[in-house]
Amino acid sequence: MQQENEESGKGGGASNRKAELEKLGGAELHKRLAEVDPKMAAMLHPNDARKIARSLQVHEETGVPHSCWLEEQRGQEGGGGLGGPLRFPDPCIFWLHADMEALDKRLDARVDEMLSLGLIEELGDFHARYNQERVQDSSQDYQHGIFQSIGFKEFHEYLTTPETSTQQEKDALRDKGIEALKIATRRYARKQNKWVRNRFLKRPGDHVPAVYGLDVTDVSRWEETVLTPALQILDSLRKGEQPAVEPIRVEGAEQRNKRSRYTCDLCDKVIIGDLEWTAHLKSKKHHYHVRKRKKPDLASDQPQGLQGTPSPPSSTVECLSQDSSTTVVPGSGEASPESAQVTRPTVNEVPVTL
Repeated sequence: MQQENEESGKGGGASNRKAELEKLGGAELHKRLAEVDPKMAAMLHPNDARKIARSLQVHEETGVPHSCWLEEQRGQEGGGGLGGPLRFPDPCIFWLHADMEALDKRLDARVDEMLSLGLIEELGDFHARYNQERVQDSSQDYQHGIFQSIGFKEFHEYLTTPETSTQQEKDALRDKGIEALKIATRRYARKQNKWVRNRFLKRPGDHVPAVYGLDVTDVSRWEETVLTPALQILDSLRKGEQPAVEPIRVEGAEQRNKRSRYTCDLCDKVIIGDLEWTAHLKSKKHHYHVRKRKKPDLASDQPQGLQGTPSPPSSTVECLSQDSSTTVVPGSGEASPESAQVTRPTVNEVPVTL
């Protein structure tokens, strides 16, 4: 029992330290990480305080940069883009997915069932025991520990309703919390789908497990659409044969780098990831700054007598991609071969332990 308490204390201490670091803010954290682990700092966005704090915590506890640990994992036999070797050889993944409209209805019904089983009462009891005093001291924290679970922050207003409030006001806050809970649950389901795509489907490699999709939109056809196909796939793999069902593939995934780093001088932004960079180039904000930059350039093309104040030199967008640092011509959205310059090598994609 004493050993368990000590281990629990260690875990709590590590969690508290990470929370303390996060309070410093992304800019300060990124500056500190760049000093002790520049490779990791180059792969994390300055605003991603949680991941930066984790990397700093790893360095504080071990004295070894986080990037070195990840490189060591990737270099082990069987390691790859996802990190160290998998626990079991030749695994496969079954991804149970559904039509989003059907899934949303199912998730809403699940929330309604939880409410009928006493969710509000359970939240109220937990709030009175563990959170009410923190709220009074304005020290509540919905970003760490159990309080970050879906359900607590959605009902914060309802749980902290003054005693002087009318029943109508309380009911309105209760309904508001229920709707917020349903929205958060649906949003979390979409994040889970995105996680599967980003972690397995968009990261090709020799050691990335095959992912087989099984449609659970209509649960009444479970045996037909889920159980039977899954058993057939497993039987084929066990025999060393190719399953009749092909694993899910994402077209063009091999051309994307999730950890490439771009800097847009026009918008004064740091962008991490090829997909995010492409979206930024198409954004209204970027095009606004491109048009704003072109106006002085057009004025400089007028006759000498019509020119106003000299225009500043044209701004550029620096891209630190997987292979090199490339200058991008503002407004073009593509790298210019004539202006491409290799300034420093970039860091490969960060491996993550499965």
